[in-house]
Amino acid sequence: MNSLKQIRFVWKPVVFALCLLPALKAVGDTFGWTGDLGANPVEALQDHFGNWALRFLMIALAVTPLRQLSGRNWLSRFRRPLGLFAFFYALMHFLVWLILDQSLLWQAIKEDIVERPFITLGFVAVLILLAMALTSTAGMRRRLGRRWQQLHYGVYLAAILGVWHYWWQVKKDISEPLIYALILSALLGYRLFRRWHRTHRHG
Repeated sequence: MNSLKQIRFVWKPVVFALCLLPALKAVGDTFGWTGDLGANPVEALQDHFGNWALRFLMIALAVTPLRQLSGRNWLSRFRRPLGLFAFFYALMHFLVWLILDQSLLWQAIKEDIVERPFITLGFVAVLILLAMALTSTAGMRRRLGRRWQQLHYGVYLAAILGVWHYWWQVKKDISEPLIYALILSALLGYRLFRRWHRTHRHG
């Protein structure tokens, strides 16, 4: 089996299964099979899905630096599924808030999105990830042409808004959002450095 077939038929299914584990854990905890959700199950589910959305965003953003630094171009084949899982967990985070926390009370939902800044940031981040997920296919990439790349640069803004959303959400202990902020700063800083280096090298 050549390397491309091995990636497609072995490693991609393995990565897909691993990416599903947090969702399966949430289901197991909900039914008491793998643990419990504590005294506030809705908040626990929201936090679980939100944290994994941020983790998958960071992992997806780390693919390009790892590919460039290691020279292993096959890593780029995992960027799209990782990004889609980031959207999936962000969507689950949003739906738990929408359905279980807000009980689909649309007036209250609208007021929260408009009047509570950390919810506004999270909502915009989900919309950006939704647009990227809907246009992630090869066919949409051909159809949109140059606009596709411009749209998918939105992942950087979605990641920034996601970390910001988390930072504003916590009341006292900012240690976890700080970790995400530092990781994101390193990932974005690497890209800015490469662009600066490329510009000055050819300047």
